[in-house]
Amino acid sequence: MPLHDGVFEQPMWHTFLARLRQVAGVSYAGIVLHSAHAADPVRLTSASGEWSPVLHSLFSDRAEESDARRMKMREGRVYSLEELVEGAGTGAPNLRAMRLGSGSGLDAAVVVASEDEIGADVANLLTALAPHLTVALRVIAAMERERARSELSAEAFARMNFGWISLDAKCRIVDCDAQAERLLQQSGALRRGHYDRLTPAAPAVDRQLTALVREFTANPRGRPRAINLSHDPWIDILVAPLRIEALAGGTDAVAVVYIRGDRSSSADRAEQLVDLFDLTPSEARLAWSMAQGLSIAEAAEEHGLTIETARNYSKKIYAKTGARGQVDLVRHVLTGVLALA
Repeated sequence: MPLHDGVFEQPMWHTFLARLRQVAGVSYAGIVLHSAHAADPVRLTSASGEWSPVLHSLFSDRAEESDARRMKMREGRVYSLEELVEGAGTGAPNLRAMRLGSGSGLDAAVVVASEDEIGADVANLLTALAPHLTVALRVIAAMERERARSELSAEAFARMNFGWISLDAKCRIVDCDAQAERLLQQSGALRRGHYDRLTPAAPAVDRQLTALVREFTANPRGRPRAINLSHDPWIDILVAPLRIEALAGGTDAVAVVYIRGDRSSSADRAEQLVDLFDLTPSEARLAWSMAQGLSIAEAAEEHGLTIETARNYSKKIYAKTGARGQVDLVRHVLTGVLALA
């Protein structure tokens, strides 16, 4: 149990190594993790004892020699020091070592050492532990893959200014990611109110959000709804019933608010569209408004243009951006590289 629980322990396998050292009756127990993607190994040791020079040269120092020696070890077989190093010399510790692989670019060397003789029972113990250690290594490899994927996803969400907030039935914040927390602190359109209640600045939006959360409390299969909080900079939220249990945090969360807030003003976005699609400033301003979902008439009114002028601009915008209509323009602008700017 300490072996499998130790994957989540800090430092990893601390309890397992301490118990292995105790049960084996040795002065040292350690695990050296090697990853195909990392230059240096990770060394985990029991609570007592230091690496001897022999152990250091075997499993940490002189990476090329250490790797060559390690790869000669057959997985699951227990080796003595004499089998690994010729002429170890007097004063070298008695040692038993076993190499195991995960099949996913991660392998480990399990090492026990002592000044006293190490009996066959210790080798038998290591052999019996081998399948469990292999499973633990696979768990670590899977966790590392998921962590890397999560970091990439989190980075992409952060660059696109996406975040999430889970709410209970009274619109109180249960949990949120770092991006949403930043948006709450920097945006005046949405904030933490009294008792951690998620509070939109606009009373009408507040009433709408409250009604939606009440609806999703009664009907977890309700339809998600989108609400615009601000046009400049653009901030949207999507309110949905909570269907991902992990976001509930073990509490009574019933809804999740996905929030996207643009970090740039409309003026900044227009300048970026000029650079990206070679639009004129007037065309870029109109293109950004249309990409936010405004009709040509609404965008024309917003920028003080006649309908005819706005239509002429839109034709040029579609030609320069390669969009085949307003829906395509939204895709070009909001899901293109500007989303990462």
